[in-house]
Amino acid sequence: DKTFGLKNKKGAKQQKFIKAVTHQVKFGQQNPRQVAQSESEKKLKKEDKKKELQELNELFKPVVAAQKISKGADPKSVVCAFFKQGQCTKGDKCKFSHDLSLERKCEKRSVYIDARDEDLEKDTMDNWDEKKLEEVVNKKHGEAEKKKPKTQIVCKYFLDAIENNKYGWFWVCPGGGDNCMYRHALPPGFVLKKDKKKEEKQDEISLEDLIEKEVKLLG
Repeated sequence: DKTFGLKNKKGAKQQKFIKAVTHQVKFGQQNPRQVAQSESEKKLKKEDKKKELQELNELFKPVVAAQKISKGADPKSVVCAFFKQGQCTKGDKCKFSHDLSLERKCEKRSVYIDARDEDLEKDTMDNWDEKKLEEVVNKKHGEAEKKKPKTQIVCKYFLDAIENNKYGWFWVCPGGGDNCMYRHALPPGFVLKKDKKKEEKQDEISLEDLIEKEVKLLG
């Protein structure tokens, strides 16, 4: 090592000599102009490689559609689709969550909960008409009814649940479920209580209407 013992020397001559020797070891016989050119080429190659890599990433980057959530849902309970693809640039300002563990929790939950059950839970008797009620009853009890001994007696629990608006997709007969010996079917000519009230209201003639009618007849 030609610079041994000289590195700590502070003289300008010694420092110049150290620099020249270091340059020679590193770049051989290249002059400063060639060295600068070589360094510039290396830098350009590095930048070109980086640019090429960015272009490839852009080319194969999956297209993420604009995220939509149901009305009233909290955006922070939904993982950002752009963040999952490494494309979100909003950071903390993003209205969606950047917590990937949320998605894992949802996946775990979905193993135990069938989305169809959730839909059925929302489909309550309040929104049904007579036709819909009949359809639900047939779907729920149709097969079980075929296997039962023939009887015309309708289960009191079944009728009570319907009359009190407690019947639904998840209703279970307190008299033994599907093993109940009585019928879980609508009796012939059955009319829903709320439909019956509508009919009665339509048939009602108010006192004012009755007086008006009588006055017209007298006139």
